[in-house]
Formats: sequence, C-alpha cells, structure tokens
Amino acid sequence: MIRNIKKEDAAVIQKICDTSLGYKVSVDLVSRQIEKLSKDTTNHFIYVYEDEDSHVVVGFVHAEVYESLYSDAGLNILGLAVLPSSQGQGIGKKLMNHLEATAKNDSFSFVRLNSNVIRVEAHKFYENIGYTCDKTQKRFIKIFD
Repeated sequence: MIRNIKKEDAAVIQKICDTSLGYKVSVDLVSRQIEKLSKDTTNHFIYVYEDEDSHVVVGFVHAEVYESLYSDAGLNILGLAVLPSSQGQGIGKKLMNHLEATAKNDSFSFVRLNSNVIRVEAHKFYENIGYTCDKTQKRFIKIFD
C-alpha cells in the first residue's frame, strides 16, 4: 500500500537511507525533515510503500517541484529506495508509477532524477521503466560550518 509519509516512519526511513542509499543520517534528522517537508504539500511529494501484511514500511520516494526559467514545472526525485530484503518485488516501480500519476494529475510536464554513476543496477531499473539518460554531469557543493 502506498501512502503519505508520517513522522512515525522516521526510524525505518533512516534504515532505508543507510542500507539502500548509503546515507548515514540520524533518526532525529530524518524525523525533523519528515515533519517539515511533509507539511509543504505544494512542493514536496513523499510517499512510502507499506507492506500490506506486516504494515512495515519497506520503501519510499521523495520528489520536489523543479521549475526554472528555461523549463516548464516538473518533479525532481530526491530519493527512491527500497530495503534490500524487499527489492525485486516491484515496489520501486509501484512507487514511481504513483509519483508519475501524481505528476500527471497535477499537470507537471516531467519527472526527472539524478543517479550516482556507480549505481548501475539503479540505472537499469530506471531504463526498464521508461527513463532515459539525457545528460552526464558533475556535482559541486560547498558545505558551510
């Protein structure tokens, strides 16, 4: 079952971020971000996949509105992940289909995402569900203390 994220999902989302994406973050940070971002239903779309039998969250997708001076508005996926033990069951595809239906319903022109060059299996997944790689780029960041 796909539903909106809740603050109570923070611990399992933290586990998914760690085991599936390699992001080492605290449950406290995830909880604060869920609380803040889930209130912004105009710009953030965050859905979880909850196993219908166990009622345990095993995956999530998070997208935000992407709009610039040179494009129509679309959705930019910030995260899509499924617990390793639940991968290969179509959960990621269901989450993406749900997000795409939301995008179409809300008249967004596209869904886009970035994926690390080393995530070859993820690239195959995206290509299998109809996404194409249209650009290769480097990311630059400046972190403030």
